[in-house]
Amino acid sequence: MKLHIALLPGDGIGPEIVGEAVKVLDAVAARYGHSFHYTPALVGASAIDATGDPYPEETHKICSEADAVLFGAIGDPKYDNNPQAKVRPEQGLLRMRKSLGLYANLRPIELFDTLADRSPLREEVVRGTDFICVRELTSGIYFGRPQGRDDDGNRAFDTCTYTRAEVERVVKLAFGLAMKRRKKLTVVDKANVLETSRLWRETAQQIGKEFPEVALEFMFVDNAAMQIIRQPSHFDVVVTENMFGDILTDEASVISGSLGMMPSASLGDKSALFEPIHGSYPQAAGRNIANPMATILSAAMLLEHFGLDREGKAIRQAVNDALEAGVVTEDLVKTGEAARSTTDVGAYICSRIA
Repeated sequence: MKLHIALLPGDGIGPEIVGEAVKVLDAVAARYGHSFHYTPALVGASAIDATGDPYPEETHKICSEADAVLFGAIGDPKYDNNPQAKVRPEQGLLRMRKSLGLYANLRPIELFDTLADRSPLREEVVRGTDFICVRELTSGIYFGRPQGRDDDGNRAFDTCTYTRAEVERVVKLAFGLAMKRRKKLTVVDKANVLETSRLWRETAQQIGKEFPEVALEFMFVDNAAMQIIRQPSHFDVVVTENMFGDILTDEASVISGSLGMMPSASLGDKSALFEPIHGSYPQAAGRNIANPMATILSAAMLLEHFGLDREGKAIRQAVNDALEAGVVTEDLVKTGEAARSTTDVGAYICSRIA
């Protein structure tokens, strides 16, 4: 297969971790006879520094023309809490998602057995955890209008808005994922209070008739937050609105014991973007100490998106081999063991694939 991949390393450790993921993709291409072509582009603080825009038009053109986007991280301390900054790196990420129509964010919550003792939860609770969260990404309270404050500044308001079409497309995607997995879908809402949640529930019930093989359940968001910690193995596919998804996926991400292990995908009708969920970690930039595994696992999701399941599985197995062999960066190193560099970890994973 031939794939054209837009590379957006971004800021901080982004160039280092994306660089290792590209090496792994090249190892996959060599072993399985594929051809991957890469086009780099600017985004975030690096784009502001070069063009004044965190998501330049040239970057959008490259992303739109590519089969997929592999993205690193956005953020730079010089723009944090800086009242002088007219634009911020994070604006580039929001605009990229909206411009590319990336309406569904997928975060797999999977625990590698080797890391069970790193989770803040008890091993017997987290073992067997393997579910995926689907978060609606381009609507809801983060994008609703009107929003603002009254003239005296003492009353603020935000508006949560969803259309049936916006709910349908992400719920159908979630049902499709459930069909490929264990055929169970949990819709998380607050239908006892919110009208938008009642629209979500009503829409999911209607679509569920098209997928009679999928066991459909509904769970209020407060209960879901508790059950993800109490019994994460209960879940298979979880789908929810934007703000609930933002909170729940961050909560669920700690189960693995390290943000450095968490990949994600953002999907639209035409575009697909793959990225680690962690930030730009500017303190580690250029030091060759960042964990590249989340980005490498995001590359595995990229391949699986195009039906290359065997290749994605090969990457996951190689990552597991590195974990079991102790070839890990400082965030995962056990007491008494030596941490390995970013490039060491990438090279080992490549060697296992080859």
